[in-house]
Amino acid sequence: MAFPNPFTALTGLFTSKKQPDGAPSTTPAPAPAGTVHLSPEAVEEIGRELDDLRNRISADLGETDRSYILGIIKLQRRLELTGRGLMFLGFFPPAWIAGVGALSASKILDNMEIGHNVMHGQYDWMQDPMVHSSTFEWDNTCPGDQWRHSHNFMHHTYTNILDMDRDIGYGLLRMEHEQEWHPGYLGNPAYAFALMCLFQWGVMLHDLEYDRVLKGERSWEEVKPLLKGWWNKAGRQVTKDYLLHPALTGPLFPLTLAGNATANLIRNVWSFSVIFCGHFPDGAQVFTPEECEDETQGEWYVRQMLGSSNFSGGRIMHIAGGHLGYQIEHHLFPDLPSSRYPEIADEVRAICEKNGLPYNTGPLWKQVANVWGKMFRLALPLPATKSDAPRVIIERREKTDAKAGAETVAA
Repeated sequence: MAFPNPFTALTGLFTSKKQPDGAPSTTPAPAPAGTVHLSPEAVEEIGRELDDLRNRISADLGETDRSYILGIIKLQRRLELTGRGLMFLGFFPPAWIAGVGALSASKILDNMEIGHNVMHGQYDWMQDPMVHSSTFEWDNTCPGDQWRHSHNFMHHTYTNILDMDRDIGYGLLRMEHEQEWHPGYLGNPAYAFALMCLFQWGVMLHDLEYDRVLKGERSWEEVKPLLKGWWNKAGRQVTKDYLLHPALTGPLFPLTLAGNATANLIRNVWSFSVIFCGHFPDGAQVFTPEECEDETQGEWYVRQMLGSSNFSGGRIMHIAGGHLGYQIEHHLFPDLPSSRYPEIADEVRAICEKNGLPYNTGPLWKQVANVWGKMFRLALPLPATKSDAPRVIIERREKTDAKAGAETVAA
């Protein structure tokens, strides 16, 4: 079975949406707004329009984008230095609180607007080792190379494809009705809460595919190479946050330790919330592997739009979220600088509206509430609820190579 590179068009088509043999018996929720049928010609036109948009932005990258990311890095470093400095005054409660706030903001910027985006290759064109995807490491327990595999490749290539995109539930949660229910999912909300609080550790373990290891589908020999990366990266993070920096503050060691732990917790909760709001609100579609086999670039684009959700907010909120409030735009163009997503969004939304496609967005608080409500519902074997977004079916067309082959045989 062949799947596309995210930026290389392949020949092929979506099939109409239907359950494959052996798939869970649960069915997607009916859509009150009706079903949208998208013709193959419309899909390819969408692909051309988005290719043009991508090329136009790529050709415009330059000093403004360079200044932006270097400015964010400078801000992040100043916040970290401020936070570390204030920990030396941690005996004074306002200083401790301010220090935790500065460290939290520093870690959020490092992970979201800098680390996540730099490791996507958004600034590789600068040819600067400090912001090159192949060399960058972030303030996180997950080694950069493992994250690039589990996220850049697995998630962004197979976005919302059941049993292939491991971000659907992270091998732990039931996030879609298409996932067959079993009693273990009764703990869905509790698992989600634990993952939220320990999110950097969940990200670290993501490439392990522990559920496949437990089922015997993946041998320990396959995962042993991951262990060295964990030991080195997580070891450095634990030493830095929980030993070295607390020790530097002498008798304030317990207060600094608590401050660093709190900053990590705040970063984890924020990152979890932003990421889950971009993927799991009601209306985000999921797909079967059969539907996505040999898809064209246009079909890949459409799948990204249908499987993603945005949230609205101010400029500071979007910067803190790595501009993943524009998750639809990010899934379309993961290697374009995130600061360009706001200017892209209006054109993407117009393309959706022109073709009758949903553009799933809403205030952050609403998307957060929607996702948590969904996690509670999916903990139980309840029937699917109606979604606000219409169901979209990309109509199948005959493959030209198969048709040509049939004609040759007939001759």
